[in-house]
Amino acid sequence: MNSNYPIMLKLEGKKVVVIGGGRVAERKVTGLLGTGPRITVISPQATDKLKGLASGGLIEWLEKPFSKEDIEGAFLTFAATNDNELNQSIKMAAGNQQLVTIADDPDGSDFHVPSQIQRGRLSIAVSTGGASPTLARKIREQLEHQFDEQYEEYLEFLFTARQRILKEVKDPSRKGKILTAIVNEEFLKSPNREADFARLLQNIENDV
Repeated sequence: MNSNYPIMLKLEGKKVVVIGGGRVAERKVTGLLGTGPRITVISPQATDKLKGLASGGLIEWLEKPFSKEDIEGAFLTFAATNDNELNQSIKMAAGNQQLVTIADDPDGSDFHVPSQIQRGRLSIAVSTGGASPTLARKIREQLEHQFDEQYEEYLEFLFTARQRILKEVKDPSRKGKILTAIVNEEFLKSPNREADFARLLQNIENDV
């Protein structure tokens, strides 16, 4: 069995095409929002939410049937119609270097969108390789409780603290101690991380 290769993609400015205007297409588009691509939906009809996103300028909706030219230059393509024959024709129309996922054919897809959790800078993806999307969803729900909303602010703290450490701390041993210390649970739970961080820097400086 060939396993999938997990990857985080930067989609900023990339062309992403979603063919279909129903609930499945809506879910795909919703997942793409906030990641920065140029999203185009191809479908004669669309859900009210997709229409609203189009009218708000967040996506482009081409109110037409699919044609091969629609996916020229597309970085990712989502074949998300309820017509299996059409979905397969979309895959056949793609170039060798284009990635296509087919809503009703995971084995024939080039990539899958895993069940995921987003907490600010923290991204957690869960995949069962197509064995059980239900189990993937169950695991995701468990992780949502473990990694709750407090992690959004905590990750911002870790990001800024790491930048400061890398810039200001030259000694490798001291740098390693500080980077390890700030992922301790006491920093996650702290009501005043900045003060705790300042004390940590001072204490480790005195120990070296």
